[in-house]
Amino acid sequence: MDKKDLRIIYMGTPDFAVEALRRLVEGGYNVVAVVTMPAKPMGRHQNSLQASPVKEYALSKNLPVLQPEKLKDAEFIEKLKSYHADLQAVVAFRMLPEVVWAMPRLGTFNIHASLLPQYRGAAPINWAIINGESESGLTTFFLQHDIDTGDIIDQVRVPISDDCTFGELHDTLMSLSGDLAVKTVDSIINGTVKSTPQSTFATTDTPLRPAPKIFKETCRIDLSKSLDEVYNFVRGLSPAPGAWANLRSGNQNTVIKIYGAKKVVACHELPAGTIVCDGKKKLDIALKGGFLRLTELQLAGKKRMAASNFICGFKLCDNDMLI
Repeated sequence: MDKKDLRIIYMGTPDFAVEALRRLVEGGYNVVAVVTMPAKPMGRHQNSLQASPVKEYALSKNLPVLQPEKLKDAEFIEKLKSYHADLQAVVAFRMLPEVVWAMPRLGTFNIHASLLPQYRGAAPINWAIINGESESGLTTFFLQHDIDTGDIIDQVRVPISDDCTFGELHDTLMSLSGDLAVKTVDSIINGTVKSTPQSTFATTDTPLRPAPKIFKETCRIDLSKSLDEVYNFVRGLSPAPGAWANLRSGNQNTVIKIYGAKKVVACHELPAGTIVCDGKKKLDIALKGGFLRLTELQLAGKKRMAASNFICGFKLCDNDMLI
């Protein structure tokens, strides 16, 4: 079958999902429709709607766009059937009901931002860095009943450097997703696709680590953890959604988000969270095993700033600390 004859429905919402769609469309593949999340209210008064990045791209290419509130809605199901898709491709979208993922004759495949079966869930990039992994990647797999458990088609592996942030790994994987999408679709078109159960990849030596959705409270820094753990936590949440702690200054507490930091390994007997500042450029937080040297941060209600600017504009007292 020629790629122009294979009818593809693409499903995705955030910017991460645009690259694979772009490569398929601009590569001449027959994307007949796009499914994305409904527009979200934006602004202080929530009175304006913001289209998803996937929708914006789809409209720029004059592709039909479906935005169902509920994926089991009868009207949506009938509309989806009307496109007679041979294959569905899913990137960063919602969990699909069987009536949707089982619809195309060639199945539905997903691009997941981890080396499955590790990091099944909504936030695989964040959790890989938070857990100090040295490697991540992308996986394509066929959807089945349980989320992120289908048979693996292909994988791309990517090293994670010691200073890599969520944003950097996100962009690296996003740029690679287009190649993987094209390679996966080509193998399906050519009939050379081979899928392998995830149980083949799992080992008893390495327990499976999940990647659950991240909430505000998830992002609070646990100052009882070691320097390495807190450092990984900060970079795994930078630049979004941002690791935070409370800054106790005098009799007031204010939320401080930390976007950039370095490790300073040292021996000390200071309580965890103690702030050590030279009044110029160095803003260190005492932790087990050394100090977290802040380089970029944000106070509640303020803009992000370099630590040196914070030192110049915020009067720290002797007993101030993170809690």
